[in-house]
Amino acid sequence: MGNEVRFAILGAGRIGQVHAENLTRHVQEAEVVAIADVVPEAAERAARRFGIPHASGDPAEIFSRDDVDAVAICSSTETHAEFIIRAARSGKHAFCEKPIALDLAAVDEALAAVDESGTKLQIGFNRRFDPNFRGIRDAVREGEIGTPYLVQITSRDPAPPPIGYVKSSGGLFLDMMIHDFDMARFLLDDEVEAVSATGAVRVDEAIGAAGDIDTAVVSIRYRCGALGVITNSRQAVYGSDQRVEVLGSLGSVSCENNTPDRVIRQTEAGVIHAKPLYFFLERYQAAYADELRSFIRAIREDCEVEVTGADGRAPVALALAAGLSYRERRVVAMSEIGA
Repeated sequence: MGNEVRFAILGAGRIGQVHAENLTRHVQEAEVVAIADVVPEAAERAARRFGIPHASGDPAEIFSRDDVDAVAICSSTETHAEFIIRAARSGKHAFCEKPIALDLAAVDEALAAVDESGTKLQIGFNRRFDPNFRGIRDAVREGEIGTPYLVQITSRDPAPPPIGYVKSSGGLFLDMMIHDFDMARFLLDDEVEAVSATGAVRVDEAIGAAGDIDTAVVSIRYRCGALGVITNSRQAVYGSDQRVEVLGSLGSVSCENNTPDRVIRQTEAGVIHAKPLYFFLERYQAAYADELRSFIRAIREDCEVEVTGADGRAPVALALAAGLSYRERRVVAMSEIGA
């Protein structure tokens, strides 16, 4: 392997293009040699846009290429576990978007293939690389707030996704809140032992007709005894609302939303400041690049990735526990989920 890690991107949709832009324009340690999508025209358009030399309508052919060191799996969720396994068996490292799969059996099969091959797998929980959330985690680790008592995580999208996406996403807990389940573990460096969830359809009746909810509150209990509350909504008309607070025996640490500027206008009419950044791609633009740099560093230095397969498995288990709690209206112990 030379100085650059040679990538192929699987999936030329929205997140595939985000990673393609970062790998071709902002991450100097990477070279993208191919992009594939089941829609050949999408792969070809992305290849032209980002100067990628090879485009394919068959993602499977990527795994036989000798000039590919690692794959970025940005395809639909139902393909993630299969592509992780194919990458491992062909000796290629894999960066995979969340979730690994919608059930733990498929997750475990993929992780076993990675363990057997000795390749590296990093899961795309980009919020771990956001300086605000990382700063909170570091403050907790260093004991600045003493013994943690309470974690509050707020996550609200500016608008709901298309109904077609909702139907195949696995539902709010496995799709949207899975990032917050990851944050819950990340912030306290602790595991969750019990989950209680409630939800409703408040934003769009079509989401309910598709068998999902668009508004949810989940309470968690950590092994250390701390409590947590996660709130999700598919719609916050003012922008992407992402806030966190951890309260402890010596104080609290928190972060507010990122805004385009920090100017505050105070007049007789009132106090005005900018709304949060509207879309998550704006909010986490730098984090997306940093997670890829971290993955490449793990490959080049042959060290453990920062977001492991186990880190990818745990939020799936938490999401499944939340779904069970919501359906059966009871507290669910993580021991019931095989966690």
